[in-house]
Amino acid sequence: MEASQFKSDQYVRFCPGCGDHAICMALQKAMAQIGVPTHETVVISGIGCSSRMPHYLNTYGFNTIHGRGAAIATGVKTAHPELTVWQMTGDGDCLAIGGNHFIHSLRRNVDLNICLFNNRIYGLTKGQYSPTSPRGFVSKSSPFGTVERPFVPAELVMGARGTFFARTLDVDMPTTVDCMVQAQQHKGASVIECLVNCVIFNNGTHDWIANRDTRAERTIILRHGEKMLFGKDLDKGLALVTDEGALLPHLAVVPADDPRVLTHNATLADPTLHRMLALMGQDQYMEVGGAETESELPIALGVIRNVAEETYDHAVNQQIADVQAKSKIHTFDELLGTLEQWEA
Repeated sequence: MEASQFKSDQYVRFCPGCGDHAICMALQKAMAQIGVPTHETVVISGIGCSSRMPHYLNTYGFNTIHGRGAAIATGVKTAHPELTVWQMTGDGDCLAIGGNHFIHSLRRNVDLNICLFNNRIYGLTKGQYSPTSPRGFVSKSSPFGTVERPFVPAELVMGARGTFFARTLDVDMPTTVDCMVQAQQHKGASVIECLVNCVIFNNGTHDWIANRDTRAERTIILRHGEKMLFGKDLDKGLALVTDEGALLPHLAVVPADDPRVLTHNATLADPTLHRMLALMGQDQYMEVGGAETESELPIALGVIRNVAEETYDHAVNQQIADVQAKSKIHTFDELLGTLEQWEA
């Protein structure tokens, strides 16, 4: 299939330079690679810049109300498990008003592909701080700087017992497409944190790692079964080390030829290492100006966690089938016949 088959006839109304353009194009490319027909694909969203996505894809779609995309997407997938369901959401739509629906769709492991656009700002409503804005961030709703600690999306996913987590940059199309393809192949709730730039209200929010000149030194693309190497010349690796007197090991940068360099295993049932990988460098995102403090550890991109577990939609439909198979009632008339009846 071709990416053009998944493009709608609607004019794309993201601002010029917005990172959402790249994610839209990546999703169309990924859908073409996946090969699920347009009439078997559904795109659900809430409210926000990213939530315009159903209009730009030649699939079934539903632009719901603020924060409720996960609830609608769960209903669609449970009622029609044969469909491929994507949820488009942003850091405000998903992690503020929609936070409860988000964590429970992960806990239930509903077979959804969730693209979480994170630009660390409310863009559609014109520049208020969001749940992922760094502490001290000055915005229209925090003129003296927000005093709140931000959410780290990966931490929420791991805490809700998520089975799939990936992270990508809007300026890295190949990694974004690869993450989306793997998300669809995963059976369960797949979360892709898409780090996107809001050119109008939070321009440069991810420059610390998105800048082409320094990206190779500040990010690592994790691939299942491959050594955890990074750097412009792939001369650095990640290892688990234990400092003298420390109770627990921690991740550290070592030379690429160090025998302790880890091989990425995205399928580990225990999320401990996946959590450590996903949280690398996140301290830089917690405070305004934090990215200016150089971190030894890189930001992890790619598929970090990919674990097989039973899905909610399969379990529900299997339970219905089991009950139906044992029931003596097969029609509505037979059901009425079991009820108390009277005639006037």
